[in-house]
Amino acid sequence: MTTAEVLLRDGGLAEIRPLERRDGPGLHTLHESASADALRLRFFSSGRRAARMYVDRVLDSTETIALVALIGDRLVALATAEPVDETTCEVAFLVADELAGHGLGTLLLEHLAAQARDRGVRRFTALVLAENHRMLDVFAAAGFAVTRASAHGECELAMDTAVTPSVQEAADLREFASEARSLAPVLAPRSVAIYGARRDGTGIGAAVLAAVRRDGFGGDVVVIHPRADEVGGVPARGSLAEGPPVDLAVIAVPVAGVLDALEDAAAGGARGAVVISSGFGEMGADGARRQRELGRFARRHGIRVIGPNCLGVLDNAPDVRLNATFGFRAPATGSLAVASQSGGVGIALMDLLNQAGVGVRTFVSLGNKVDVSGNDLLAAWYDDPEVTCAALYLESFGNARKFARFARRFSLRKPIVAVVGGRSDGGRRAGASHTAAAATPAVGVRALLAHAGVIACQDAEEVADTVTVLTHEPLPAGHRVAVLSNAGGLGVLAADAAEDAGLEVAAFSAGLQAEVGALVAQTTGAANPVDAGAGADAERVAAIAATVLRSAEVDALLVVLVATDTNDIDGALAALAGVRRQCPDRPLLVVALGAEDDATPAGVTTMRSAAAAVAALGRASTYAAWRRTPAEPAPVSDPVRARAARSDARDLLSQAGADGWTVPGDAARLLERYGLRQVGEVVAPQDVPTLAARLGYPVAVKVASGEVVHRTERRLVATGLTSADEVTAAVDRLTAQVGQSCGVLVQPMVTGVEIALGVVRDPVLGPLVMVAPGGTATDLAGDRAFLLPPFSPGEFLRTLRGLRTWPLLDGFRGAAPVAVADLAQVASALGQLAVDVPEVAEIDLNPVMVAEHGVHLVDVKVRLAAAESLDLPRQLRPT
Repeated sequence: MTTAEVLLRDGGLAEIRPLERRDGPGLHTLHESASADALRLRFFSSGRRAARMYVDRVLDSTETIALVALIGDRLVALATAEPVDETTCEVAFLVADELAGHGLGTLLLEHLAAQARDRGVRRFTALVLAENHRMLDVFAAAGFAVTRASAHGECELAMDTAVTPSVQEAADLREFASEARSLAPVLAPRSVAIYGARRDGTGIGAAVLAAVRRDGFGGDVVVIHPRADEVGGVPARGSLAEGPPVDLAVIAVPVAGVLDALEDAAAGGARGAVVISSGFGEMGADGARRQRELGRFARRHGIRVIGPNCLGVLDNAPDVRLNATFGFRAPATGSLAVASQSGGVGIALMDLLNQAGVGVRTFVSLGNKVDVSGNDLLAAWYDDPEVTCAALYLESFGNARKFARFARRFSLRKPIVAVVGGRSDGGRRAGASHTAAAATPAVGVRALLAHAGVIACQDAEEVADTVTVLTHEPLPAGHRVAVLSNAGGLGVLAADAAEDAGLEVAAFSAGLQAEVGALVAQTTGAANPVDAGAGADAERVAAIAATVLRSAEVDALLVVLVATDTNDIDGALAALAGVRRQCPDRPLLVVALGAEDDATPAGVTTMRSAAAAVAALGRASTYAAWRRTPAEPAPVSDPVRARAARSDARDLLSQAGADGWTVPGDAARLLERYGLRQVGEVVAPQDVPTLAARLGYPVAVKVASGEVVHRTERRLVATGLTSADEVTAAVDRLTAQVGQSCGVLVQPMVTGVEIALGVVRDPVLGPLVMVAPGGTATDLAGDRAFLLPPFSPGEFLRTLRGLRTWPLLDGFRGAAPVAVADLAQVASALGQLAVDVPEVAEIDLNPVMVAEHGVHLVDVKVRLAAAESLDLPRQLRPT
């Protein structure tokens, strides 16, 4: 385990790491300074001799798992897990008296359990005095499955170390609450100090000061200036410590003076900082070194930092109105939270949102993310009742697995709309030059966002369109849409665009057509899309819209109007506002071509084009369907199985070739631990006829060599063999082609729909599981999807139904449906294997034959690599 930084309940920062020999003095000091009552509750005795002996024993032990927590340089807590047997440890904790109740014990328990799982430990036990309510609360708060037996004033606790969904949820929600408290001085400051504002009004610092004053910040403002008493009409002082402390320091000084400014802010009591200055990680090795120093100082002093190299922050609450940026005027107040890793994209997005009339609650320019990341912001916004939707522009993921968890939990409550830059090779190069961190490839990003329920967009315009719908309209209850227009051709084009966006242009019932027909100029316009006629007045347009929306046949309505000399677009918009008030539960979007820019009345959501409107509506509809689908828990890792599987993988890796591919059949034990069993057996060439006879004809024979990955292309497969003579001839031919001694895989012939499953390992996201059509068409069809494991069988089935291949599995043209539930179980197990065993670099199951009554793994290839070389993020690990 490496060092982990954790947030306490009060928003403070602690460091958790393994105990080291050099910690002896600090450990003794911790126990010597503990109160007599704390020692009695820990050691069942108030004497200090037992504590001293325990410290010495822990320092000398090589078997005990021991973690310490530090705040600054002070050791403030110890957690230990001493082996009872191979799968059980007894745990104990001691936390400094003044930190009791701050959540440190629970955080230590989470990390201790993670260490124990790596050793194959399934169970923790603890003996606790019944009156030790604080320690009992530590176990209860962690969310682990705990049993409790009480006798003679003592409680014996037993805890499963597995990371169940309830354990992960408890950990995440604790972190969300801690992040919200920790980031309050940055996201909702009541006082601000600005460093770097020049007296002549030039430069970024002065621009930030001007924005703060212009947009009406309601709190206290001070400028830190070495030689001035006043700058830009604001009081100034030479050091923050010369007056009252502030919540937030905004630093816009040259790069050489940033650390000095942050040190002054810390000495003056600031709890947050926004570093606008550039010249850090985006500028090469020297800049990266300065950025590390900045981060280390901030962590050591408990200051949360946004940036460096950023645009600033906006807190748009009506009673705050802090615009500490140099890029735009404060927009209207709303419920959207925005974070952008690029200042330029942030400015463009805020301009688009302003044009669309979308109010913003908060804006954060992340910059180089020395501290505060998108994950932290999602955590802080999760419980904020003033934030109902989030919009993100990202170029890199720090802890991508953590983003997947946090974003998924957030998305189940309120939508996230995101665009990720750097999906192409050129984009990644540009992103790296801007942020010193390359984004993940497009396929991994799509899998990550889909797993988390994030609404993915391609650019800032799509983000603005989508959040317009999400913040102004209710979520659609389904995919059915109706189109109403006063120009028939535009209605037809809008309907085509709607189907392209994944929406269903609903076919009206005869009854609804009759109702609509009574309102339109010609009965041919009563079907969907509805043509109201060029001369339709405002009352008729509104009546048709109300009739359609009130029916139970559509989930949303798009109205496309064209201004002419014979109609009243402004009147139609006003009338539609009345319809919106009467029918508030279904989205109503309007495209008004030729209307005045300021003609839209309150309550009507207007879009820039029909194509943009239905595309945004399609994204909102897909998200709503995702949120309505009950979440099925992912499988829980078994630490004993995971440890054994990793041992298998290491053994195989020592025997694999230079590229890591294992000999077919050698990985059977590793795969079978997860229920993945290949059809057939690998035997020596001379034993093939005997095995073929036992399996029963017809059979297939294949070369089994770790040096041969693509057997079909090299014609090293023979299928449909019906006799011993055919088998012998085929084996002779294959072994002659290979030119060396190797095993032969013998399989009975099986039938079914061919599917490909596989594992690839992304350097940022970790393992991804692929599903695609199987056989030789896998690379040609372009019909594939990736999932982020671990995932449930139900989540896999939802992805599978989105492939064009799905009808072949579901009884295409009268064929019997095949065992897709069994396929989903196989895919879920494959994902769990990839999570448990980081040495698995690649798995190729192609084809998997999915038959009516089962699934057959016909071809299995496994490539291994040393886990250290994969640079993998840890799954479900508190960070």
